[in-house]
Amino acid sequence: MSYAVKNLTQGSRELIAFRIGEQEFCVNIMSVREIRGWTPATPMPHAPAYVLGIINLRGAVLPIVDLSARLGMKPTEPSPRHVIIVAQVKSRVVGLLVEAVSDILTVTDENMQPVPEISSDIEKQYARGILAIEKRMICMIELDALFPEKESEAA
Repeated sequence: MSYAVKNLTQGSRELIAFRIGEQEFCVNIMSVREIRGWTPATPMPHAPAYVLGIINLRGAVLPIVDLSARLGMKPTEPSPRHVIIVAQVKSRVVGLLVEAVSDILTVTDENMQPVPEISSDIEKQYARGILAIEKRMICMIELDALFPEKESEAA
């Protein structure tokens, strides 16, 4: 079931929602290049723990990030049912391993609730708000804030 409407109104934006474990997150759809099935990654020595490795994406080397581990949650055991969201993060393209893509949402600022004050400082750096839609709580993530410039170079 999608919350999307056909015409974007002034001040609205489209987000792509996905699941990691029991939680839902979303990112701006403009940063998403494609969604593809899981492909085993070739591990890279000395990569951060959340970088699973690299894959060949039509001749380009694409680092694959376990988004669950990057968010400080339990690392993912990838399986064929997982998907990779290929996203633009600053000047780089990365693959984000998630459990499943669930929706494309069209939201306005009125739909967005502030991040609770009890959240950690680290969480506040990348969490841009909470969407309470259809009895679901979806955390909006700012990918540029989740991967600071010096860390994205490590990937």
